[in-house]
Amino acid sequence: MTQTTPVRVQPPSQQTANLRYRVAMQPTAHLFDVTLHLSEWKDDLLELRFPVWTPGSYLVREYAKHLQDFSATTRSHQQLSWRKVSKNSWQIDTEGASEIEVRYRMFANELTVRTNHLDTTHGYFNGAALFFFVPGWENSPVEVTIVPPDPNWTVATALPSVPGKPLTYRSPDFDTLVDSPFEIGTHQLYSFEVEGKDHDLVVWGRGNFDAKAAIADTKKIIHTEAQLFGELPYDRYLFILHLSASGYGGLEHKDSCSLNYPRLGFGDRDKYHRFMQLVAHEFFHLWNVKRIRPKALEKFNYEREVYTTSLWFCEGVTSYYDILLPLRAGVYDGKAFLKGLSNDLNRYLTTPGRKVQPLGESSFDAWIKLYRRDANSDNAQISYYLKGAVVALMLDLEIRQVTKNQRSLDDVMRQMWQQFGKDEIGYSPSQLRQVIESVAGCDFGDFLHHYIHGTRELPLDEYLAPFGLKVESDRGKQPPFLGVRFNSDQGNTVQFVEFDSPAQKAGIDTGDEILAIDGLRVSASQWNDRLKDFSPGDTVDISFFHQDELRTVPVTLGKPHPSRYKLVPLEKPTPQQQDNLERWLGVSVETLQK
Repeated sequence: MTQTTPVRVQPPSQQTANLRYRVAMQPTAHLFDVTLHLSEWKDDLLELRFPVWTPGSYLVREYAKHLQDFSATTRSHQQLSWRKVSKNSWQIDTEGASEIEVRYRMFANELTVRTNHLDTTHGYFNGAALFFFVPGWENSPVEVTIVPPDPNWTVATALPSVPGKPLTYRSPDFDTLVDSPFEIGTHQLYSFEVEGKDHDLVVWGRGNFDAKAAIADTKKIIHTEAQLFGELPYDRYLFILHLSASGYGGLEHKDSCSLNYPRLGFGDRDKYHRFMQLVAHEFFHLWNVKRIRPKALEKFNYEREVYTTSLWFCEGVTSYYDILLPLRAGVYDGKAFLKGLSNDLNRYLTTPGRKVQPLGESSFDAWIKLYRRDANSDNAQISYYLKGAVVALMLDLEIRQVTKNQRSLDDVMRQMWQQFGKDEIGYSPSQLRQVIESVAGCDFGDFLHHYIHGTRELPLDEYLAPFGLKVESDRGKQPPFLGVRFNSDQGNTVQFVEFDSPAQKAGIDTGDEILAIDGLRVSASQWNDRLKDFSPGDTVDISFFHQDELRTVPVTLGKPHPSRYKLVPLEKPTPQQQDNLERWLGVSVETLQK
């Protein structure tokens, strides 16, 4: 490596560079051996840059931190001088060479949908976490050849294979390469057809996954979402499922998605429903986010944060539909829908940060807050997934109300698809508002001001009542309020202290270990029962370790706070409420009351 002053790179002088990647593997070392072959190069300097994030996951992850053993040579293996000029940028002096080979290794031992993982059972990678791009050549086609460590390993990717070149795949540009993860190994492959389109499901890992049942329900979801938008905008779609020890997550792509789910998480009905919601969520993204996307994401800049206040629509609306669509598809019934929506409402209403951070700000600050939680996150933040889903619920119900059930959020999604998604034209917040208002036929300025850009408490019952539902809490069953939550894996260790709570005012902090109330030892499991011995306004002495120092402080207990919220049907709904509910969910009040 030559340490010299970086050179300012001019755009390449010709626009038909040939880029070919070769990916080999060292499974026990968790290393991908990557070779970039570049031909027909005509400039004296070649600059390579590595993405710092991947679309769909709004955090700078610094993928280049896993890169090692960088080298550059000519076709005749003559070493070329190079220099690293920033955290993700390398420059190579080409010395007149028209064919250049760059070799490097990437450490891959992080099993998530947005990173790379390689071991003796499989290799999985995302394009943004494995490949360089050449500035100015992002629209050039790229070939990727896979060299498996075992002849029995096979390759799954949404990219088309290159005829006559074994295990070689072609991407029309770098964006598509980033958008096409690879799964390599001895995975199980299931193929099926929906709406005349081919679909593949590849499953890595062992567990209690029932492929037959899951595929049957996945078909229903695909059909239901295709009906909503009127079409499936792809020729073939790939689901990649990793059965892991305890992971959870998904990452959307245009023609595929990656899913990570606990290997034994399919036997319990509620957990299986949660998996199908994950499938519905990531599949819905092939429209909302991958094609219908904010102006800021119309073209990707892989080297820095890209800011938008509209992630609430990208992710929150999708989160609302991931609960609603399995109901429409017949994957589960109305009671399961209410249970899923209740879980979201409960998390929302027990997060104090909803009163502090506006939804638009939550979207904008995803890069520094959502994925970087700390002890104060629940006090100062609200997830744009979570609040976005609740606001999407209200938006849907409001449109249904003002149009007398003639229109709904479905119509917003269809118009967004026709106006922006089909041609992948980025939308602005004002254009999104225009679509909502054109569908509803009325002004939504106050709605957006209060619930997207403000922190006004969401009037849930006001929106739910016309549809025969209400929010119910367990306030009357709760002990006096202290304001702490414990870490279930660390005994009596405090995980969270609510802002302005009795505990915070007394100086109890995250990480403290609670020992006793009024001199009597107490465990986390006994906490609520012990507090029930007291009344609001009582002062108790709480003993705890704070940074290994024993302390005892007086704490004045507050009025009970609800710990659980759920959606329930009204006991005596009017005929209009019953009709509204059936038009919204396709179920009767009676079925929800049983």
